[in-house]
Amino acid sequence: MSETPQHGDDGDDGFEDIVANETTRDPDLAAIEAGSRTLRAQAGPPAGDIPARPEDPEVDAALRAVEQELAGRWGETKLDPSVERIKALMDVLGDPQRGYPSIHITGTNGKTSTARMIEALLGAFDLRTGRYTSPHVQSITERISLDGAPISAERFIETYADIKPYVEMVDAAKEYRLSFFEVLTGMAYAAFADAPVDAAVVEVGMGGTWDATNVIDAGVAVVTPIDLDHTDRLGSTPGEIAGEKSGIIKRDATVVLAQQPVDAAQVLLRKATDLDATVAREGLEFGVLAREVAVGGQLLTLRGLGGEYGEVFLPLYGAHQAHNAAVALAAVEAFFGVGAQRPGPLDADTVRKAFASVASPGRLEVVRRSPTVVLDAAHNPAGARAAADAVTEAFGFNRLIGVVGASAGKDVKGILEALEPICAELVVTRNSSHRAMDADELAGVAVEVFGDERVQVEPRLDDAIEAAITLAEEEGGFAGAGVLVTGSVITVGEARLLLRRG
Repeated sequence: MSETPQHGDDGDDGFEDIVANETTRDPDLAAIEAGSRTLRAQAGPPAGDIPARPEDPEVDAALRAVEQELAGRWGETKLDPSVERIKALMDVLGDPQRGYPSIHITGTNGKTSTARMIEALLGAFDLRTGRYTSPHVQSITERISLDGAPISAERFIETYADIKPYVEMVDAAKEYRLSFFEVLTGMAYAAFADAPVDAAVVEVGMGGTWDATNVIDAGVAVVTPIDLDHTDRLGSTPGEIAGEKSGIIKRDATVVLAQQPVDAAQVLLRKATDLDATVAREGLEFGVLAREVAVGGQLLTLRGLGGEYGEVFLPLYGAHQAHNAAVALAAVEAFFGVGAQRPGPLDADTVRKAFASVASPGRLEVVRRSPTVVLDAAHNPAGARAAADAVTEAFGFNRLIGVVGASAGKDVKGILEALEPICAELVVTRNSSHRAMDADELAGVAVEVFGDERVQVEPRLDDAIEAAITLAEEEGGFAGAGVLVTGSVITVGEARLLLRRG
């Protein structure tokens, strides 16, 4: 199924269709864009699975001890909007984050998948990569990857031991101790320098300006689509949120922008103009020319900064992943100087090989058949809408049962409203996190959206999955039945453990 009309032989007609069909554009952007340089050429490693617990009891015990020490710090939901402490840590560590070039990624949804795609592309071009993403699905070691795979538990433990004395120095000198996320960020930057890596791919934890990751001077800043999430900390409109996220843009950098709401685009473009940054915008300088559903994913034609890349197989589902792929490709082209110092596209076969190797655990991931069970880490309404569209397009279930466990404080009504049209029934539950929303409270919201007859409550996640599978099988056996587990990264991680590891 094609998202846009097929392009002509010269490759230009299809791309012009993107520009002509672009939505939510605003004439007021013209003045801003006139002051921005835009980037477009004028001429022509295997993803590691999520690690299990270490088999060696001593290593497992040591990893648990590190996890316990980290858990004793401020969690990721308790924030002090400052980079003062992380800068102090980087200073005593000798600024390891300046030892390699980096690509910095912010946005509301799609950051981790985009980071994985960027990592795969850089690795395919023989660069040693480091990737830092959050949160983790199952294991804390997932957050720090080298050469496309999470670092080993042993290396994670060693990295923590190496920086621990410096962490304690900063703790003693500051009013507040370094947070969980700040220490992990320091570990990632130190591990990348120690490797050493040729390039780092870094996803922000939240926001941008005061995020702990924002001590790098990334030559390429990527902004995935901005929507409403963490509104209590980042702002109540896409424009306000964009103000925080634009903080990753550095002077003279290249800014790769996914399609954005108008008010967010205005803020991002003004910031780029102020810092004399070069801008590449999805739908103008690059984009998705065509996409077709394929077995195990989708087949894409992408327009990059340097030209067209056809017959790109992406083993991920959904239009949103196709757009993530376009953004990732433009970011890597910018990293290599395509459209600036280097005319023409990257090697197309290498690009195809890279995209074909991409995996993104917990993002529309099939973990069981008969009936099919799909996991998706959507935790806000925009993510849930993207997941719902992708499930409808790629799977065509005639009976789908939803399993939802969300975190407290999230827009759960918005998430459930996105799922209601595709789910015959809903099983509400909770994960094991202290941040999880109570199952009965979630059920109260679910009844408002689905009605009492379509909602079942199972406080334990394993019971919820079993109940959903039973409901999916009730009509017509296994034929066309499916289960979608979603609502939180933690819920998906625990479901993945139950269904793939248990």
